[in-house]
Amino acid sequence: MHVGMSITFQNLDTGPSDADIYKHELSMADLAEPLGFDSLWAAEHHFNGYTMCPNVTQFLTYMAGRTKRVQLGSMVSVLPWHDPIRVAEEVAVLEHVSGGRTILGVGRGLGRIEFDGFKVPMGESRERFVAYAQAILDALESGRLESDDPAYRQPAVQIRPAPFKTFRGRTYAAAVSPESARIMAKLGIGLLIIAQKPWDKTIAELQMYREIYREINGCEAPKPIIASWIACHEDEATAIEMYERYIRRYSRSALEHYEFHNEGLASIKGYEYYGALANNIAKHGVDKFVEFLANLQIRGTPDQVYAKLMEYAQLVDAQGVLGVFSYGGMPFEMAKRNVRTFADKVLPRLKDQRVMATACARQPWQSPTSNTARACDSWPQPSP
Repeated sequence: MHVGMSITFQNLDTGPSDADIYKHELSMADLAEPLGFDSLWAAEHHFNGYTMCPNVTQFLTYMAGRTKRVQLGSMVSVLPWHDPIRVAEEVAVLEHVSGGRTILGVGRGLGRIEFDGFKVPMGESRERFVAYAQAILDALESGRLESDDPAYRQPAVQIRPAPFKTFRGRTYAAAVSPESARIMAKLGIGLLIIAQKPWDKTIAELQMYREIYREINGCEAPKPIIASWIACHEDEATAIEMYERYIRRYSRSALEHYEFHNEGLASIKGYEYYGALANNIAKHGVDKFVEFLANLQIRGTPDQVYAKLMEYAQLVDAQGVLGVFSYGGMPFEMAKRNVRTFADKVLPRLKDQRVMATACARQPWQSPTSNTARACDSWPQPSP
C-alpha cells in the first residue's frame, strides 16, 4: 500500500510564531523521504492559522529540490481561487524540477473567509471548478490551455515548459458532498477521502461515484486515498492523551475554519449539503460534532493504529493512506516522536499490504486529452 505524509503548517496561536511553525514543519517534511514515506503532501489555505500554506506548488517545488524519491502531492489546490494558466504552469515547473513526481490534488473550496479574501463569489465555485479543472487537466496532457466554457473563456496558449508525462492516474480531488463526487466522476479523476462524515455515508457516496465513473469512462475508478490525523505512541494512555488534547483541538479548528455550524451555508449555491450539516450540529451541539470529527481520526499504539488504518482502507478499498502527524498545537518534539514511531512500527506493515495497491485495469486511450485516457491508470510509481 502507498503511504504518504502531509504537512499542515497549522498555528492556532498557542505560543509559537509563524516562523517557529515553518521551521518545525519544514523539518517534519525533511523526514518524509528518510523515514520511508512514499509521498509528501500539503494543503492550500489562506488568511488565518488553520493552515499556512497559501501556495502548495511553491512548497512542493522547494521540497522537490530536497528529495530524490518521494512523490509530491497537493491536498489540495483550490482551483476557483486561481487563474488556471498559472496553475498549469506551476504544475509543469514542479514536474520538471521533480522529474515527474507530482500527484495533482484539486478541490473547489469551502472556507468562506478564503472566498471573501479573494473576492470570488462562493456561489460560483462549482461552475468555476468544473471549467478550470477541465482546462488544466487537458492542458497538462496536450501542452495547450484553452476553454470556451461559459464559466471560463480562454484563447489557446502554450504551457511552457511543456508537460512531458501524463497525469492519468495521479490526479485526485477532495470530494465531500454527493454533488462533488458526481463532478469528480464526470471529470474522470480519483477521490481523496478526508474523514468528515459517518463511514456508511462515505461508502454510499463512493459507490455512487464508482457507478457514474464506470458508466462515463468505461473502466473502474481509481481506488481512493484516505487522509487521517494520527496520534501514535507506544503507550496507549499517552496516545489517548494526544487525541484528547491535540486531535480534538484540530477538530475544533476545522469546524471554526469551515463554519460547519453556519446554517447560512444552505443559502449559497453548491453548498446546500453543508446547510443540512449545520442544522444537525445545531440540534446536537458543537461539542458533539467536534467529538464526532475527532473520533474519525486515528490514535493508539502502533498495533492499534495499524489495525484502524487497515479497517478504513478495507472499507473503501483504498490504494493509499496519508497521515498528518503535527497539528492542534502539538509540541514539536512530540510531533517528531509521533511520526518516527509511526514510520518505525506502522509504515512497513502498511507498505507490505500489496493486495489493495492496484487501480483499475489499463484501457486503450481514446485520445491524449480524453477523460477516459486520463483516468484509468494505476498509482504512479516513483521515478528511478
